Amino acid sequence: MIEQTLDIATKDGAMETFSVRPDRAGHPPVLFLMDAPGVREELRDMARRLATVGYAVLLPNLYYRAGRDTQFGPEVLVHGSPEHQRMRAVRTKMTIPPVMDDIAAMIGYLDGAEGVRRGPIGVHGYCMSGPYALAAAARYPDRIAAAASFYGTWLVSDAEESPHLTLGKGQAELYIACAEIDELAPLTMVEELRGLFKKAGTPGELELYPGVHHGFAFPQRKVYAKPAAERHWERLIALYRRRLG
Repeated sequence: MIEQTLDIATKDGAMETFSVRPDRAGHPPVLFLMDAPGVREELRDMARRLATVGYAVLLPNLYYRAGRDTQFGPEVLVHGSPEHQRMRAVRTKMTIPPVMDDIAAMIGYLDGAEGVRRGPIGVHGYCMSGPYALAAAARYPDRIAAAASFYGTWLVSDAEESPHLTLGKGQAELYIACAEIDELAPLTMVEELRGLFKKAGTPGELELYPGVHHGFAFPQRKVYAKPAAERHWERLIALYRRRLG
């Protein structure tokens, strides 16, 4: 495996990005978008898992506009803690359009990156980045061939480029996984989104994971649910196999 941490130039500065791929060249590229607690070893290990099955993975620090110190300790998960408050101060300023500029910068980087196959790209996001992954499929239909959201937050909202407004605009196959117990994506919203998904004729699937909580795929969380987490890996890898090779 080849891994490194590099800076990708964006219109707003240098975006620190973890990169990992198999040592042999020619693997399809995947953008792995972080959840609200940010880039950490848990996510790097998940990126490594994807790389072991044949993908060149980029995991960017989407908080880079707020500085290079926007990585947080374990207490970020404790509501009201100093780390949680520090993260929230950054998280609440995040919107979809600037992240779409970051996606464009990563696409540009991949087009010139050594050892990466040129062509279709996959993107998936967790929690706050679920909407970003789906929005990217609509914004860059000629490049994004597969997009997945795992317990994405507020997929139906009044936000600019909210995914529910753009479901029919891309060419990508979408996979949307929702947790049954998730105050950030309540079941009423999930059912509304399911109806919009069907109406748009979007290729792909919206799946509800029963009995699990928001964050179920993260092995370091108390809510980690191994069967559901392994299902999420099977679904994600199968999606990328179909659309990226």
